[in-house]
Amino acid sequence: MLRFALGDFGDLGTLYDIFRLASGGLGTSLYNIFCPASGSLGTSSTGERGTRGEPASKPEPMLCPNCNLGDFSSVEALILHLNSQSTCWPSEVRPQDLPVPPVFRRCGSDRMPATGTCHPKAGYVFGVGRNMLDRLDDDPYAYRRKINYYYPFQDEGEWELGKFLVENLTQTQMIKFLKLKWFNTRERPSFTTKDQLLGWMDSLPCFTEWKVSKIEFSGYKTVHAVELIWRDALEVVKQLFSDPIFTNNMTYAPHIVNVGSQREYGDYMSADMAWKIQDCLPVGATQVPIILGSDKTHVTRITGGLEMHPVFLTIGNIDSEVRSKATLRAWRCIAYMPIAKFRVHPDYQSILQARLWHKCMDLVLANLKAAAVDGCFMPDPSRHIRYAFTPLVAHICDLPEASMIAAHTLELIVNISHKVDPWDLDKFQKAAKAVDLSGVHMPYWRDWVYACPSVFLAGEILHTCFKFFADHPLKWTKEVVGAYELDNRFIVQHKRVSTRHFAKGVTHVKQMTGREYREIQRTIVASIAGATSPQFVRSIRAIVDFIYLAQNPVHSPATLQSMEQALSDFHSFKGAIIEAEARKGKNGVKEDFFIPKLELLQSFKGTVQRLGTLMQFSADTTERLLITHCKDLFLRTARQSKDFTEQCVRLLNRQESMEIFDLYTLLTSREVPLVNAMHVEEEEVAITNPALSWVSRILPDEVRSVRGPRPVRNHFLKGILSGDAQTAFQVNVTPDYRSLTPAEICTKYTLPNFNCALADFIARSSLSSGEHSHWDPRYGRYQVWNKFRLQLHSAFQQRVIMPSRVVQAYPPSDDFPFGNCDTVLIDAMGINGKMTSYVAQVRLVFQPVVRRGSNLKLPSYLSDPLLYVERFRFISCPDDRPDLAMWTVERAYTQDEHGNRHREGAVVRVTDVTLAVELIPCFGEKVASDVSSATCLERYELTSISICESTTSRTWSVSIPPRNMKYIASSICLNLVLL
Repeated sequence: MLRFALGDFGDLGTLYDIFRLASGGLGTSLYNIFCPASGSLGTSSTGERGTRGEPASKPEPMLCPNCNLGDFSSVEALILHLNSQSTCWPSEVRPQDLPVPPVFRRCGSDRMPATGTCHPKAGYVFGVGRNMLDRLDDDPYAYRRKINYYYPFQDEGEWELGKFLVENLTQTQMIKFLKLKWFNTRERPSFTTKDQLLGWMDSLPCFTEWKVSKIEFSGYKTVHAVELIWRDALEVVKQLFSDPIFTNNMTYAPHIVNVGSQREYGDYMSADMAWKIQDCLPVGATQVPIILGSDKTHVTRITGGLEMHPVFLTIGNIDSEVRSKATLRAWRCIAYMPIAKFRVHPDYQSILQARLWHKCMDLVLANLKAAAVDGCFMPDPSRHIRYAFTPLVAHICDLPEASMIAAHTLELIVNISHKVDPWDLDKFQKAAKAVDLSGVHMPYWRDWVYACPSVFLAGEILHTCFKFFADHPLKWTKEVVGAYELDNRFIVQHKRVSTRHFAKGVTHVKQMTGREYREIQRTIVASIAGATSPQFVRSIRAIVDFIYLAQNPVHSPATLQSMEQALSDFHSFKGAIIEAEARKGKNGVKEDFFIPKLELLQSFKGTVQRLGTLMQFSADTTERLLITHCKDLFLRTARQSKDFTEQCVRLLNRQESMEIFDLYTLLTSREVPLVNAMHVEEEEVAITNPALSWVSRILPDEVRSVRGPRPVRNHFLKGILSGDAQTAFQVNVTPDYRSLTPAEICTKYTLPNFNCALADFIARSSLSSGEHSHWDPRYGRYQVWNKFRLQLHSAFQQRVIMPSRVVQAYPPSDDFPFGNCDTVLIDAMGINGKMTSYVAQVRLVFQPVVRRGSNLKLPSYLSDPLLYVERFRFISCPDDRPDLAMWTVERAYTQDEHGNRHREGAVVRVTDVTLAVELIPCFGEKVASDVSSATCLERYELTSISICESTTSRTWSVSIPPRNMKYIASSICLNLVLL
């Protein structure tokens, strides 16, 4: 095991000389990074670099990575060698087509194509190497696998059996399985014991093996020995960078994207910082942006058991859509930090733990920091060797951990360290607290070039927005509206498929997921209307607008301005929160807004411009990684065992080896190349799993063997399309009712106006289309469905297919006395011949049926499913209620010849539907006592509607209101939210 002393940090004078800062502190140094012309981090004409405040040193000679020959004094000399007539490039492997950044690969269905430029001196190819799967040939048993792909297992079946046993059974259960009498009459697997099976698994090739380092202290004792479980971060980066799974999801060059006249900010490579850092790198260099994530968690099943601090890593070259899903293997764990208990006074416990954490990070990230300065050659998924540099661009964590990581500016740390011995904890801690320092005197990022905590500790959505919303705006609303009343307003909302319904309210839940926070934000403004002052509603509306806009997967100057305006609106109307005495602390009402997370929101615009959209750095993913990489894994260990850390290492190595070997055998056994061919996706995209996308192209019969998120079902292929082909609809092949008469429909669905509405639809359609039919709807038969699906494209990337939405139209029942029917937005031809939009409730999904043997042919307007809907009419616009900024609707009624009043119904084509929307009761001051979620749409005659765009680049149902539209009528209204 490796051992080192915690106090061995080197000479502080040297630290000051190397990392000397400008007079303005770290912020000034950071500004110089962004503006190389200032000279702090400039680049010489030959691409040579210096560290902060130092002149550039003479580069060491380098070998050609393609032929391993030569003694080149600079990158330029190496490039001349590769481009010369006597080049070492074999002609058949010289790269011809280099990947285009995914943002520029937009298909013709996009409303507006993306234009722009890539950095001219980034992403050069310096040779041909081997990708991650190619390196399996270095395994000692590779020659055996040329005969048997599954060695040491006999065949594919035995490999799958062994993998199943190891992944799903404990060691005791494996022993019992292998001793079953069932094997007495059947052939046994070639592994006869669990030790033999585990030994075979441990013999599979593993690229970056885990190890244990024992950390010894001089001067400070710990309750238990301190052991760090880790692996070299640079080797993990090389493995990620060369993984062929991500071939079609990689970006190698900073680029500027323009859509129309607007700059577009997406992933890190499209933001300002990527371009500025590239200016400081040698010609042809490739940035491999490092994104870290960490969080404290318990990793054993024993109460009060071992606590570890996992650290995760990914690279910014991989698309954020892939990085955002924990099961797609784009994130790798690089260390499990020990959280030691020191035998010291409790006042010094946290400072020693923080210093231990930073020292462990130093060990894990040492080679990665060296590569950020000197660069290193590494192959990409297509085997092209690139000259890679590894700047730190983000560290995802919660606020307490961010405070521990930041440590404050290096200048202050160095000044105090010269005056007070850092290991005189009492004096140093007092001196540090006097200037708001954490007490960490050697933060891990101190010698990481281009790293600045004010940049890489960017505010992220889960902790900065959602936790802020739960801790403050939601509590303010609870104080003003009342917990009981606020819960009732969520309890009685209409239930929709795939939308979270809070059957017990929202105030009693102490911990929620990011999705649950989003669901509350989606309807909270509409829910509290009428229960508090318009100014209070407007302040909540503004902060919710800001949170929704911050989640955009793509930003432009216009959206950033809207985000700033929403925050400005909140500050303009936040006085209503104080007036309502909604902000309270332990000592009563508070009259200030000294909230760190609220202040952090002001930095979001600058963060987007520097690093790209905030959703790529959300802690949703790292929270999920705690389960997939920690809690599930460590359940298989025996905590009381003396070799606990060795068990952990074996499990971690075994898990990764099995994942890689599974893909390797799948490809080699089918004699498929180990390079994922570059695939320019011009068609619509429904798969976000890159491994599944690869296998589906080359081995379509093996897609079930690939783990991870399944593809979105694409109804645009076989479904019913709208006239502009932007919306797809789907009904089940087998209807819920095969053959109903008009009378049966009127009775079962309580639709007395059905016959008249259908006759009117046929008359209008015949007149407009010129098609006529002898079919009589009064004597016809109809097949009926209780629901249909509606599917849209992404609003941000038109080629991306979103998950479909279910629209219900169930008949009345005991549970739903008025039926269970959803609402939609419809675009249809009006009486004046112009297209008009209105909101309607779908009461019936049906289609005429021609009896077998009949020669009757239905006209085209009856060939697709039809809807019977009940309309709402608009009665006011957003400007009438600026606190809500939403439209108001009420139910539309007609009178028959006897003067009786009926809801206005109509028959429309299913293709006239454009969006699924949600109506939320506008309750006034108090929720009516006889209203429930099953009856809220029927009890309230007037409706408020909030029309929102869906976040279309993510898997959750999130609404992003631009200035949302909402409908409100007199005392009783419904709020509608587009899904």
